[in-house]
Amino acid sequence: MRPSAAADSRKGASLGNDSTWGAVGTTTPSLFSTILPDGSRTAPNSSDLLSRDEELAKVEIAVLAVIFVAAVLGNCSVLLGLYKSKKKMSRMHLFIRHLSLADLVVAFFQVLPQLCWEVTYRFYGPDILCRLIKHLQVFGMFASAYMLVVMTADRYIAICHPLKTLQQPTKRSYLMISGAWILSFILSTPQYGIFYLKELGDGVYDCWADFLSKDAAKAYITWITISIFVIPVGILLTCYGFICYNIWKNIKCKTKKEETEGRKGNIGLLSTSVSSVRTISRAKMRTRMRTWPSLCLPC
Repeated sequence: MRPSAAADSRKGASLGNDSTWGAVGTTTPSLFSTILPDGSRTAPNSSDLLSRDEELAKVEIAVLAVIFVAAVLGNCSVLLGLYKSKKKMSRMHLFIRHLSLADLVVAFFQVLPQLCWEVTYRFYGPDILCRLIKHLQVFGMFASAYMLVVMTADRYIAICHPLKTLQQPTKRSYLMISGAWILSFILSTPQYGIFYLKELGDGVYDCWADFLSKDAAKAYITWITISIFVIPVGILLTCYGFICYNIWKNIKCKTKKEETEGRKGNIGLLSTSVSSVRTISRAKMRTRMRTWPSLCLPC
C-alpha cells in the first residue's frame, strides 16, 4: 500500500476512525510522521492504516454498546416522566427536557455511528455522509455541554438575582435554549471542511482528516477540548460557586437573626431558627442538591 498523494504532498498528519475524537475514542499507533535524528522524516507504517487490534476493538464495541443503551434508556425515561407529569411545566423542566434531547443526539449521532464504525472498522458510505456524521458527532457534544451551561446560568439568575426572574422568565429561557442549539450548530460546522472520504491506498477508503502540519492537528484537538470541556466546566464552577455562597450566606443570616431575636427577650425563639432556615426558596434548595451531580456531567 502507498500513502495517499495528499498525505505525501502535505507531509502532515491524518486522522480518521482510529483517532481519539468525540466522547468515546479509539487508540491506535500514531499516524504522524517520525522525525529522525538526522532531520529526515519517515512515513507511517502502512500496516498501521489497514490493521487494528481486534481484542481491543471488541472491548471498545462492548463499552460503546453499554453507553448507548444506558443513554437511550435513561434519557427516554426522563422525557417520558416529564410528559406524564401532571404538574405545570416549569423552567427547570424545560431545561431538563432539552438537556435530555441533547444527550439523545449524542447517543444516536455520536455513540451509535462510532459503534457501527468500530464493527465495520472502515467507513462505508458517500463523502457527504462522512462529513454529515462528523458534524453531528461534534454537534451533539456541543449541545449537551452548552445546554447544561444555560441551565446553570438560569439557576444562577434565579438565586443570585431573583428580581430578574420576574422579567419574562419564560421568554428568556427559550432564548437561552435556542442560543445553545444555534451556537452548537455553528461551532460544529468546521467538521465539513476537515473530514472527507479519503483513499488510504489499495482501494481502501475511510472517513479521514488531513492537516497541513502536526501543529494544526494539535490546535484542532486543543480547540475541541477548550470549547467543549474547559469553558463549560469553568462556567459551571463559577456559577455554582456563587450559588453555594449565596445559599450559605442566606442560611447564616437567618440563623443569626433568630439567635439575636431570641436573646432580646424570648428564648423560645431559639428553637425556631431551624424552621426559619427551611423557608429558603425551593429553587435554592433544589439547586444545592443538584450542584455536585451537575458538575460531574461534562466530565
